[in-house]
Amino acid sequence: MSTDFAPPPEKPLPGPPADYDAAGEAKRLLRAIRAGTLGTLDPKGRPFVTLVNVATAPDGAPVLLLSRLAHHTRFLEERPACSLLLAETGKGDPLAHPRLTVVGAAARDPDPTLRARFLARHPKSALYADFADFSFWRLSPVGFHLNGGFARAADFPAETIMTDLTGAQGLLSAEQGAIDHLNSDHAEALALYAAHFDGQREGNWKATGIDPEGLDLAAGDRTARLRFPQPVTDAGGLRRMLADLAAQARAKA
Repeated sequence: MSTDFAPPPEKPLPGPPADYDAAGEAKRLLRAIRAGTLGTLDPKGRPFVTLVNVATAPDGAPVLLLSRLAHHTRFLEERPACSLLLAETGKGDPLAHPRLTVVGAAARDPDPTLRARFLARHPKSALYADFADFSFWRLSPVGFHLNGGFARAADFPAETIMTDLTGAQGLLSAEQGAIDHLNSDHAEALALYAAHFDGQREGNWKATGIDPEGLDLAAGDRTARLRFPQPVTDAGGLRRMLADLAAQARAKA
């Protein structure tokens, strides 16, 4: 696999093992990592990196809340090209854990859906989200690079990792109502999803986002991703999918 954001290597690099779901891992990291390293270019073309909180749009595009007082925001205003490193952390060698690099361009986006999804993932950001110097930005990817550990690297064009929203308007329209309902009436099911399908320990799990490919969950600073076995495009399909997955989790609990 190749994209147009990196030159081809002098010699072909070995791909990941056949039994490694590289695209699935890239999608998981994109949805699950809640903070990343943003790389921008200063006026002289020098790289500049900084830490930012991250959420995702329904199609998977990273969403950022940035202050115009920050260097990186002013750099993006001049040069929208950027990259975002989403790295999973844990014990042992940091390079043994998977990470995903998103390459693209960022622009301000006033879409209220982006605001709602970002604040659901980062509720404390509501304290300053309405300050005059803050705005929401959408990073539109052109490619992705996954490094899942030794011999598990892969490049992807954007369309391989992004979520196709074709025909999913019914689901997107129902998203906020479904999230509110899950969080108020189905806490036990959300905990089951996090434990059974993502290996997470107990916690006060909340739904933070729904898209055709899955359900995003958070418990404090922990996140989980419930990946649907097939795409869902409307509210009825979502109800059936969540009921079936809850039944599967309860049967094996």
